[in-house]
Amino acid sequence: MGDGDQLAALLDEQAAFYQAVAAEYDDHALPFAGGGELAAALDAFRPTGSVLELACGPGTWTGQLLRHATDVTAVDASAGMLGIAAARVGRQRVRFVQADVFGWRPDRRYDVVFFGFWLSHVPAERFASFWSLVADCLQPDGRVFFVDDWHRTEEELIEGEGSAVIQRRLTDGTAYRIVKVPHRPEALERQLDRIGWRIKVQPTGGPFYWGSGCAKGLPDLDSPRGT
Repeated sequence: MGDGDQLAALLDEQAAFYQAVAAEYDDHALPFAGGGELAAALDAFRPTGSVLELACGPGTWTGQLLRHATDVTAVDASAGMLGIAAARVGRQRVRFVQADVFGWRPDRRYDVVFFGFWLSHVPAERFASFWSLVADCLQPDGRVFFVDDWHRTEEELIEGEGSAVIQRRLTDGTAYRIVKVPHRPEALERQLDRIGWRIKVQPTGGPFYWGSGCAKGLPDLDSPRGT
């Protein structure tokens, strides 16, 4: 099996994990302070207009986006996750789309693209192409906001500290391999700068961080926007 086939198999396993973990997703939340700062930062960012949420999961962030957005398109590969999200936030002003983010292409452009706890699951080989997708999803003056963490437990590091492949288990013990890239804010900021993005990545308490900004060549869009 070639490198491309191995990566495809890993991403298939990752997608299978998130389908399987949907019903117990909230039980696996990280036990660290700092998560509240992420929500406060998103509110300060004010994701107004039409918002695209990539890898929306069970709708953890969708409701907060709806406090500011005119409408939200929420994309996820897992039917189970989308069902939970729809039950949580309803379908008013939300369009749910079942699709693999790595193969999906937008049918329109958005004022804001948001993704919560997803960037760390994008393998290094797909990092640039993922951000190319984000660019394709944005209006010319569009903005980006994301939240994530770099936490990985010793038990998860089945291939060692230097690998981005970890193992996660369901409550029943079933094991899956997934991608978990432990981005650090300063290094991630530099990496984004090299591929054409002006994004400030800010650490909070615990292993959490958030990022906001836009593509290079645009005016400073980090300031809050009115409704």
